[in-house]
Amino acid sequence: MPFFASLQVKYALSYLVVITLVLALLNTYPVLASQDLLFTSKRDSLKSQSAVIASALMELETLTSDQVVRVMNLLDDMGLSRILVTDPAGLVLYDSATDKWNSSGKEEPEEPQYRYALYQEVAAALEGKDVFYSHYADGVFTSTAAVPIVSRGMTTGAVYVLETDREQGNLLQSLQQNLANISAVIVASALVVSLFFSKMLTARIAALLHAFRVVGEGEYGHRLQPAGRDEMAQLAQEFNRLTDRLQTTEEVRRRFVSDASHELKTPLASIRLLTDSILQNQQMDQETLRDFVKDIGDEAERLTRITEHLLALTRLDSLPAGKTDRVDTGAVLERAVNMLLPVADAAGVTIRTSVKPECNIRCTQDDLYQICYNLVENAVKYNYPQGSVSASVTRDGEQVLIEVSDTGIGIPEEDLPKVFNRFYRVDKARSRAAGGTGLGLSIVRDTVRRHGGWVTARARPGGGSLFTVGFPLDRGELEAPEGEAEKGVQP
Repeated sequence: MPFFASLQVKYALSYLVVITLVLALLNTYPVLASQDLLFTSKRDSLKSQSAVIASALMELETLTSDQVVRVMNLLDDMGLSRILVTDPAGLVLYDSATDKWNSSGKEEPEEPQYRYALYQEVAAALEGKDVFYSHYADGVFTSTAAVPIVSRGMTTGAVYVLETDREQGNLLQSLQQNLANISAVIVASALVVSLFFSKMLTARIAALLHAFRVVGEGEYGHRLQPAGRDEMAQLAQEFNRLTDRLQTTEEVRRRFVSDASHELKTPLASIRLLTDSILQNQQMDQETLRDFVKDIGDEAERLTRITEHLLALTRLDSLPAGKTDRVDTGAVLERAVNMLLPVADAAGVTIRTSVKPECNIRCTQDDLYQICYNLVENAVKYNYPQGSVSASVTRDGEQVLIEVSDTGIGIPEEDLPKVFNRFYRVDKARSRAAGGTGLGLSIVRDTVRRHGGWVTARARPGGGSLFTVGFPLDRGELEAPEGEAEKGVQP
C-alpha cells in the first residue's frame, strides 16, 4: 500500500495540518496585536512630548537659535534620541545632537552654517499638521513625530522628534521566540498524539477488515468483540448482527437444500422402484401393470407440485413485489371456497363463510387467492369426516383479518412455531398421504409478509386449528356503513 494511501497517515497529517494552522494563527495574532499596541502607545507619547516642547516655544516672540537653545536647555530631553526645532522656512534652530555636543564644552564638529530639516514630517508640520510615523525592523522600533509651533494664529516653526527603542523591540522579539518554542513543542506533542490515536483507530478498522475477509470466506461464526461505546464499537455490533443473520440464512439454506433433496428423492426412489419392478417382471398382468403405472403418475404429480412450490418460493425470495391493486378480500375468499367445494364434498367436510363488506387491502388478486386457497385447502385436508371449516373476513380497526379454523386433527403446542417452516410437517405420514409438500404454509407466510401483513397459527378451543392473517386496511374512497353477510355452504 502506498505510504500516503494509509488511513493512519492521512488521519495524522490532517490532524497535524489543523494544529499547524491554529498555531500559525496564534503566533501571528499576538505579535501583530502587540505591534499595534506599541505603535499606538508611541504615537500618543511622542505627540504629547512634541506638544509640550511646542507649547514652551510658542511663548517666544520670535524664534532664534539662541532663544530656542536657552528654552530647550531648561526642558528635559524626555529620553528622545533627537529633537529638532526649525523656523517657518525649515531652517534648523536647534538640534539636540549638535547642541548637546556644544554644551558639553567639547570641540564643535564642522557643520554648514545653515542647515535645513529636509524631512517630510517637518514639511507637513509647517503646513499645520500633526505627523507621526513608526516602523519596526531588526528588533528596533523607530518612531518620528512633528508638530507645528503656532503663535498668535501663525505657524512660526516646527518641532521634530525621533525615538529609537531597542528595549521594546527586544521584548517583542522575545515574545515571538517564546511563541515559536511553545508552538514547536505543541506540534511535536500533537504529532505523537495523532499517531497514537490514528494507530488505535486503524487497528480497529484493520480488525474489522480482517473479520470481513474471514466471513467472506464462509466463516459465518466469526465475531468481533466491541470495546467502548463509540462509532467503531457500534459498527462492530452491526457486523455481529449481520453475521448472525448470515449464519441463520446459511443454516436455513442448507436445511432447505437438505429437505428439498429429501423430498425430491422420495418420489424419485418410488418411481425408480416401480419402473424396475415393471422391467424385471416380464409376466406382469395388465391390472397390476396399470396399478404400477398409476402409482408412477401419482409420484410424478407429487414431483410437479413440489417443483411448482419451490419455484413459487424462489420468486418470493428473489423478485420484488409486483404492482398491487385495491382488492376486496371477501370476494377473493369466497372464490377460493367455491373452488374447494368439490374437495370438501368428497371429504365430507362443511365449509362456512362469514364476510364483512368493504374489507379492502392493497395486494394482487393472484397472491391473495393463493393465500386463501392454501389455508382453506389445508383445513379441509387435515379434517375429520363430517367436520367443518369456518372462513371469515372481518375488520379490526385499521386491519383486515382473514381467519380460517377447522375441527380437524389440530397442531400440538410445541409444533405451532414451526408450522410455517419449509418442508415441516406435523404428521408426515398423513401429510404425504394427503398430497402435501410441506411448502404451502411457507408460501402463505412469505406472500403475506411480501404485502406488509402477518400470519399466526394457534390451537382452536375444542380441537382443530385457527389461522389468522392480517393486512393493513386500504380505505380508498369514503366507505359505506359496515354490514355483515353470512352464508353457509353444505356439501
